[in-house]
Formats: sequence, structure tokens, C-alpha cells
Amino acid sequence: MAEKAGGDKPGMSRRALLKHVGLAGAVAAVPVQLFKSAPVEAALEASYAAAQTSAAEALETLTAAESGTLEAIVARLIPTDDNGPGAADARAGRYIDRALGGALASSRDAYREGLAAVDRYARTSRGAPFQQLSPENQDAVLRDIENDVATGFGPASSIFFNLVRAHTIQGTFGDPYYGGNATFIGWDLIGYPGLRLAVSADEQRLDARLTPTHRSAYDHTMFSTKKPARASLEGGGLRHGD
Repeated sequence: MAEKAGGDKPGMSRRALLKHVGLAGAVAAVPVQLFKSAPVEAALEASYAAAQTSAAEALETLTAAESGTLEAIVARLIPTDDNGPGAADARAGRYIDRALGGALASSRDAYREGLAAVDRYARTSRGAPFQQLSPENQDAVLRDIENDVATGFGPASSIFFNLVRAHTIQGTFGDPYYGGNATFIGWDLIGYPGLRLAVSADEQRLDARLTPTHRSAYDHTMFSTKKPARASLEGGGLRHGD
């Protein structure tokens, strides 16, 4: 939501808050002001354009109706604005759809019931399904849900709001391997330069301007896409997990 959502200070957007705090706990990040170089800005613009033109993939877990509602929600939680792309461009909805068939499978029923409740409340309180409402009315509905004013949720609407918000942050700023953070939009937004297996002396300076790697952790051969990476000293040398 654009204003005052999730405890944001008055006048500060959710996007601005995320950029200030650096999303502690989501990814390791360095101050965003260190990455305002022209190459990074150009990369951000390219990422935005790529996400806008990216073809939609087939849903894996959600129904078309559920996905439509979810996509509208994530677009308001971290909105696209003058500062750049948001959760919809990062394809956070795709991340959630995929994860609900795997790591987040235990939340599938909560999403089925919660998304239906969002639409019911939007219809009764604003006269239309959530995704058909204006951004202002969508924000109003989400504020009601966040503040436990919305009806039709069990046990409390704020529980569903916090669930979706947490997963939206994961899908926007997590490793692209998991289906979100399309073309590294989230990492560019907060100034996270990506995983480095070695750091030079220059890169360790406090005023260093690191160039984004734009690589998933799983682009590195030492990390496995099948199981957690491991290392052994068999054969007298270091061998990374397969």
C-alpha cells in the first residue's frame, strides 16, 4: 500500500521504508546510496522493462481467480511507483504460487480461504472484486484487513495479511532461483550486489561501489540445485557438494 501501511510512518511509502531498512533478514544488503552509479541505474531500468514484457507462466498451485486476486494484492503491498518497479514486476505472485506447491504447502489452505475472503470483503465493502477496485480502494480494503476491521476471516484478517506480506517480501527480494525477484529487480531496488565468493581489498572499503553480479547463488557450481551444498576433503582436496 502506498501510505501508512504496516506501521509505516505518515508520508513514508512502504517502498521507502523497505529501502531505508535494507530488508534486514531478507537478504544481506549494503546501504543503497552506495549503488547510485549510472550502470546500476541502467540495469534497474533494463530489469523493469524485461519484467514488464515477460510472458506469464502457467500456474502451478493457485487457480486463475486466486492468482488474479493475489497479483493485485502484491502490487499494492510493494507498488510500482516513480522510484521503480515493485512486487508485481518482481513476480512475487509467481514465487508464492510455486512455493505453495512446495516449501509453503502448509499455507495452501490459508491462501485458499484468505483470498476468497478478500474478494468477499471487497465486494461487500466496495462493490467489486478486489482486482477490479481502484488502487485507492484496494489500499482501503488492505488497511481494513491489516487492522482486523475486515469481516469474513478466521481467526483474524491480520493473520492472513501478515502471511501474504511476508511471502511478498520473500518473492521480491529472495534468490531468483525460487521464482521471484525477476531479473534481479528486488536486489537492484535495495542495492544488494549479489553473492560474492571472493572479495577484493577495494571491495571491502566502506565507500566501495560494488557492481551487481546479477547471478543467483545457484549459478555458482559450488551450490547444488538438488540439495544443500556441502564440502569434503576426500582425496586430499576440497570438493563441493553435487
